[in-house]
Amino acid sequence: FSYLYSVSLTLHKMSSVPLHLKIALGMIPGVGDITARKLVSYTGSVEAVFSESFRNLTRIPGIGEGLASAIAGHEYLAAAEQEAEFVTRNSIRVFFYLDDDYPERLRQCEDSPVTFYFRGNADLDSQMILSIVGTRHATQHGSELCQRMVAGLAEHFPKLLIVSGLAYGIDIAAHRAALAAGLPTVAVLGHGLKTVYPSVHAGVARAMLEKGGLVTDFPSSTLPERNNFIRRNRIIAGISDATLIVESGIKGGALITADIAASYNRDVMAVPGRPGDEWSAGCNSLIRCNKASLVEKCHHIE
Repeated sequence: FSYLYSVSLTLHKMSSVPLHLKIALGMIPGVGDITARKLVSYTGSVEAVFSESFRNLTRIPGIGEGLASAIAGHEYLAAAEQEAEFVTRNSIRVFFYLDDDYPERLRQCEDSPVTFYFRGNADLDSQMILSIVGTRHATQHGSELCQRMVAGLAEHFPKLLIVSGLAYGIDIAAHRAALAAGLPTVAVLGHGLKTVYPSVHAGVARAMLEKGGLVTDFPSSTLPERNNFIRRNRIIAGISDATLIVESGIKGGALITADIAASYNRDVMAVPGRPGDEWSAGCNSLIRCNKASLVEKCHHIE
């Protein structure tokens, strides 16, 4: 991998913030991850966000009366407490952006989740992490190519962690190939950990818990919705050193992930296809526009 991430020089101590407040910071209605960080910065601490007065909250740049009312209303705190009980009861690991165990690659992304949940045993700071994504309508050729690529990578990089999204097509092919090759593999979900979507992949998800895991920044009861899968793509792109696109139409989630990875200054690679093939059009476009390097064989990934 040509991208070498630099470990932040800032020392992040394990925060003493109560678990339910770590979770609550990511559950405030209308407040995204960037704004949540701003709130902590302006108020001085996570606890202060929830004790600050409505009037003082409105003085924070970008926080109008509507957001200030949502923050000061504390209606989400009960749900956060329930979520804290659920993750504790089910041995789900909670990563919080101020804690020193927060994955360093994600720490470099300004819009990475302030809080996310992990079930499994993979090292999310593994020495080498590759995300593999593509169309849900993978051809047999694309799935077989993905399998051969992962098998070859396993020989050269036996500690490689493979990340994808558990979706139909290339995603599930990448997970299955990693499991078959003995590599750890992590799925980033567009829903909470009470659900596995699509349900037909539940068996693969269970196998991944043995050597890999499941990641999500959605509370446990969140159901799969279209926008959730677009949002989760930033984690797929941000948690890895590089993203490989194997088959994609001219539009789709894989290209969104590629754009996000490029914005994070991560390597983007794509497998080319024949001109005119519908599910190679996106990959060919990325390569033609110099947005991705061309990869035909596993040894092209370094």
